[in-house]
Amino acid sequence: MWRTRAAAACVICRSLANSSYGIKRKSPLQNLHLVSRSIHHPYYPSSKFQRPPLRISIQLFSSLNRLPLRKTKLLDVKYGYQSHRNFWLARLASRLLKLRYLILGSAVGGGYTAKKTYDQWKDMMPDLDEYKWIVPDFIWELDEHIDFEKLIKALPDADDLAKLLPDFDKIGESFTSLKGFFSPGSPGETAFRATDQGYDNDKQYKKVSDKEKIDQLQEELLRTQLKYQRMLERLEKENKELRKLVLQRDDKGIHQRKLKKSLIDMYSEVLDILSDYDASYNTQDHLPRVVVVGDQSAGKTSVLEMIAQARIFPRGSGEMMTRSPVKVTLSEGPHHVALFKDSSREFDLTKEEDLAALRNEIEIRMRSSVKEGCTVSTETISLSVKGPGLQRMVLVDLPGVISTVTSGMAPDTKETIFSISKAYMQNPNAIILCIQDGSVDAERSIVTDLVSQMDPQGKRTIFVLTKVDLAEKNVASPSRIQQIIEGKLFPMKALGYFAVVTGKGNSSESIESIKEYEEEFFQNSKLLKTCMLKAHQVTTKNLSLAVSDCFWKMVRESVEQQADAFKATRFNLETEWKNNYPRLRELDRNELFEKAKNEILDEVISLTQVTPKHWEEILQKTLWERVSTHVIENIYLPAAQTMNSGTFNTTVDIKLKQWTDKQLPNKAVEVAWETLQEEFSRFMTEQKGKEHDDIFDKLKQAVKEESIKRHKWNERAEDSLRVIQHNALEDRSISDKQQWDAAIHFMEETLQSRLKDTESVIEDMVGPDWKKRWLYWIGRTKEQNIRNETKNELEKLIKCDEEHAAYLANDEVTTVRKNLEARGITVDPCLIKDTWHQIYRRYFLKTALNHCNLCRRGFYYYQRHFVDSELECNDIVLFWRIQRMLAITANTLRQQLTNTEVRRLEKNVKEVLEDFAEDNEKKVKLLTGKRVQLAEDLKKVREIQEKLEAFIEALHQEK
Repeated sequence: MWRTRAAAACVICRSLANSSYGIKRKSPLQNLHLVSRSIHHPYYPSSKFQRPPLRISIQLFSSLNRLPLRKTKLLDVKYGYQSHRNFWLARLASRLLKLRYLILGSAVGGGYTAKKTYDQWKDMMPDLDEYKWIVPDFIWELDEHIDFEKLIKALPDADDLAKLLPDFDKIGESFTSLKGFFSPGSPGETAFRATDQGYDNDKQYKKVSDKEKIDQLQEELLRTQLKYQRMLERLEKENKELRKLVLQRDDKGIHQRKLKKSLIDMYSEVLDILSDYDASYNTQDHLPRVVVVGDQSAGKTSVLEMIAQARIFPRGSGEMMTRSPVKVTLSEGPHHVALFKDSSREFDLTKEEDLAALRNEIEIRMRSSVKEGCTVSTETISLSVKGPGLQRMVLVDLPGVISTVTSGMAPDTKETIFSISKAYMQNPNAIILCIQDGSVDAERSIVTDLVSQMDPQGKRTIFVLTKVDLAEKNVASPSRIQQIIEGKLFPMKALGYFAVVTGKGNSSESIESIKEYEEEFFQNSKLLKTCMLKAHQVTTKNLSLAVSDCFWKMVRESVEQQADAFKATRFNLETEWKNNYPRLRELDRNELFEKAKNEILDEVISLTQVTPKHWEEILQKTLWERVSTHVIENIYLPAAQTMNSGTFNTTVDIKLKQWTDKQLPNKAVEVAWETLQEEFSRFMTEQKGKEHDDIFDKLKQAVKEESIKRHKWNERAEDSLRVIQHNALEDRSISDKQQWDAAIHFMEETLQSRLKDTESVIEDMVGPDWKKRWLYWIGRTKEQNIRNETKNELEKLIKCDEEHAAYLANDEVTTVRKNLEARGITVDPCLIKDTWHQIYRRYFLKTALNHCNLCRRGFYYYQRHFVDSELECNDIVLFWRIQRMLAITANTLRQQLTNTEVRRLEKNVKEVLEDFAEDNEKKVKLLTGKRVQLAEDLKKVREIQEKLEAFIEALHQEK
């Protein structure tokens, strides 16, 4: 190629050589642009290299030797020049001036050939439009800073070259004369011999100093790399500030950046939903994420902090700090802030107090997620970090892999950490960021074996060697570090290998100081100077860029496939729902809870619609059932044993006063609270026909029990109730005959009920009578026969003395026992007394009922205070006082219920429902069944599919 080009140049030069030599004018080469001269003439004086001897130039254009030699006569020099044919120095000077045309010819020919070669290469290059996303944004903006059109215009075009063609013939003739001048034996040979000797000496010197020059070039290359690295960092810092200002402006010019900012947030939302839907990470979840694994204290957290550019994680010296997976979503934003998925608080990462609060919050969340008896948790903490210049990606920091379970840890801690790590790494689209501590022996690494099992081909693994500064100090052979970086010491393979420095081991170091220390270390490191490490393999900045590129490449390759998988899952779930529940809406667990909540609140409101009459009837009836036994056994029966009315009334007043002070108010409040519970339960459990949904039964029961458990009656209610009851019982005045008859009716009902119960007890004691024995063919037991004989003997005592006392004397017991023994029946004295109690009770109740009939016409005598009358109806007055107390107590309790307690119960129910709404575990426990789970899965799959489709659309727009 060079020979052809030189031959063409010589032809042109011959035509230029025919012109007169003596005219003073500039060579066409001098009119060329400086850039053209530098490109096509490397030996031009403007080049940075020294001009070699002229012999080299002649050798390059060796085609001149094949041209025919012809003698040319120097023309007469005009314009003041005198010819001197015998002065050889003048001849030499004139021919050297013609060398300009030689250079001009080579420049024009070389430029034309270079342009043609460039066009051929350009046509051979493949179309790289699909890979534009790899090139940083500032490359595409170079045309704004460099005016390429102006540079192109400065180069000579085809017309200018055509104008120079006549001069090329003259240059050719000059070449012929010049060749004759340098032929053997000519004076020029002697003139340039000294120059050739100097060139040979220089060549020998170059051979001696090649090794030193290689070293110098390597150092120069390293300095150049570091220089441009610093320039890039400075430009990135300025770019970060500009991005911060631009992102704060809300104009149309930053629409594309806003799209990039929201893209990673959209993807992170999909992962958050998936973590709730598919906590076990089965085949349904194959979306990419960067999984950070490593041995404990290998520097995983420090690497993450350098990527996030903030000290956001809690730290401890040798202690396990990462107790649960932490998902960190990095995205671009105007301010450097962090916030949790379930919280609206933003932590300003530029303030130390906010950083301390964030680290404390992460530690609290980790410890609260760990169940009792465990050391680590599978629950994921979701954190989002935004800031100018952050690389967009999703990273998951896992607990460090341990080899030994120490004291204070759960026995299964090692196995749990392994299972968590495998669950994340077995995702075929997960990028594994394997962190290895460079300051310890490589043979002690555990995580490398685990990673090689999950990714044996290393297609999605990035290896990172931390603490390289300590490794360089401690390792005797630096080549060992190179072997680690190149993956020769481990069975695992990786996409890339990186070496980083994450500080000096001081937890108070700032990110900026760590960056400066890292840059300074690698600038002076032998690893980089001796080419054991390449420049793109060091610093966390390069690592962050590489991980981000790999992450987005994996996302673009797999996200559409995952979207199709969720689409198919959605179709299957919808088909199953239509076949099993064709008439029901697809309500998930939260929607079902809201529906149940509204029903429960409606039922609580129904308590306020209960009529006062209904409340008072229930309260009065229930209260008398509770206190009737005490009134009959402890008040009425002892008072009725007295001989006169004065003693009867005195006994009654004393016992009523004691009862009111100690037991009655508390008993009344208990009755009211139980009545409220019963009514509340009735409304909660009452089925409402076809609209009743049994799926809410467990939830309603749990809400009822928890609300009742939390409810406490007003403590001052008993005090006010005691005063009211005491005043009601002290009132003995019956105003009219209607009240008198009501008291008699109340007393009769009470005594008849007691008499019925007593006869039932006696029948159980003595067995069935002769009618039942004959009709139902049942007989008496031996004990029943003994009790029956005892009953007959005791009835004889009552017939003999109708005014007998309520208790048997000892001699009477002995008499009854001897009479029974005379008939061959052995009886225990306790059995006699027990039987007597029931026999006398029946006799007393029958006598009291007869007395009630006599007192029906006794209201007249009552008004006269039973003066001049043998009839005494003090027991009627007692039951009237009890009846009036029950009515007043029921009214008072009803007012407390409707005015206070029902509202307090409603408030408790609302609080319980709010607590249950925030407790997902409680909702899962109370709202169960195939229908609920199917609706829950269907909602989650729909949400995931919709968000994935939106993410894919945004991804295509960005592309």
